[in-house]
Amino acid sequence: MMTLSLAVRNLLRNRRRSLATLLAMAIGSASILLFGGYSANINYTMHTEYVQTGGHLQIQHRDFYLYGSGNPTAYGIADYDQIIAAIQGDEVLRGMVLVATPTLQFGGIAGNYAANVSRTIIGNGLVAQDINRMRRWNDFNLPSVFPAFALEGAALDAAIVGTGVARVLQLCDALKIARCPKPEKDQKPTGKALPDDIAQLGLQEAPGAAATGTSSARRIEVLAGNSKGAPNVTSLEVIRAEEQGFKELDEVYVMMHLARTQQLIYGRSAPKVTSIILQLRHSAQIPAATARLAPILAKFSSSQPLAVLDFRTLNPFYVQTIQLFDTIFGFIFALIGAIVLFTVSNTMNTAVVERTVEIGTLRAIGLRRGGIRRLFVTEGALLGLCGALLGVVVALVLSGIGNQMGLTWSAPGSVEPLPLTLRVWGETGMILGTTFGLICIAVLSAWWPAYRAAQLNVVDALRHV
Repeated sequence: MMTLSLAVRNLLRNRRRSLATLLAMAIGSASILLFGGYSANINYTMHTEYVQTGGHLQIQHRDFYLYGSGNPTAYGIADYDQIIAAIQGDEVLRGMVLVATPTLQFGGIAGNYAANVSRTIIGNGLVAQDINRMRRWNDFNLPSVFPAFALEGAALDAAIVGTGVARVLQLCDALKIARCPKPEKDQKPTGKALPDDIAQLGLQEAPGAAATGTSSARRIEVLAGNSKGAPNVTSLEVIRAEEQGFKELDEVYVMMHLARTQQLIYGRSAPKVTSIILQLRHSAQIPAATARLAPILAKFSSSQPLAVLDFRTLNPFYVQTIQLFDTIFGFIFALIGAIVLFTVSNTMNTAVVERTVEIGTLRAIGLRRGGIRRLFVTEGALLGLCGALLGVVVALVLSGIGNQMGLTWSAPGSVEPLPLTLRVWGETGMILGTTFGLICIAVLSAWWPAYRAAQLNVVDALRHV
């Protein structure tokens, strides 16, 4: 206690220098925490969007993730309804799983034959009401609302396309898409929705599924290979175009009802899916849910090897983005830490020079070298503690002000502006880690001046001028 009391009195002896050091540390601490709060907001926002769209876990054929993009239907999951029923009936998973929904991915060609245009696409069959339930997941209480999925309640032949698909297929006017450039040379419409030879493909597999030849400004035809390798066609009414966040995906993506997609790919054969999406109540339940799924899936894996992949594995861009911001955070901490180190070290070196006679007096009355070291190290630790705590207060105040300003930002892969939130409050680990790290740097900064002070010769120190 005596050492602590002396350290406090020594710091107060030169208030101006101590205050300047405290402010430098507080600004550094606040800067680290504010960037950490921004980084945490990016993490939670991307985390939420990926879970809302693709769930926490996906059950797939073992090779679908690596090879399925070439031929998705070759890796279909049979008896998927029984797998979902087994998951929903499990006494443990029942309390974890919010949504369990199948999806069917395929590749094909979409054409607006009335405008004489077509393009390759990636289609996805979804259960619309399940997708809307998934979009309500918000475990981090983010101040954002995900738009409702328009396919729910729509006709069986309804579809949603990326804005790039709508642009290429010249559907912008029909869908009332703003800022949609048109080609310099517009082709004149033929007035016919589908050529006769293409229409016959649909009639061979499922009578009534193909286009009837009637013209529609928003109608497109999708051609895909069915499960038997033969071509098949379905006619779709595009009800909306939505940006997908990435240009490459925006120009190929088409969303349909699962039943319509299965009719296109499997016809009268037993339908399959390419993935079963599982959304959990909390992301922390991923390990427990994965372990619980293993014996359930083993019962269905005799003829089809199944694997469970979490959303981080399925979305490497998310992992890379978080790693990037973690690296930047570490660099900023190291940079500010170096500034704090030299600031505290300079303050303590100045104190040692000014108090050389005092150090000699203390040594003369019996204080050992260890006592001198403890005194100066304690002063450095107090500077570090007070500066870091002041920085926490400043960061909390500034983050609170910033969160009330209504600022927005666009997350990677997001098409809607999102509220900019600096999540400092509640990030206990970040606050404690930053505070402890800066205190350690301050103690390290004070150690060398303290060591020099303890090594002073008593006689030389007493006659120092």
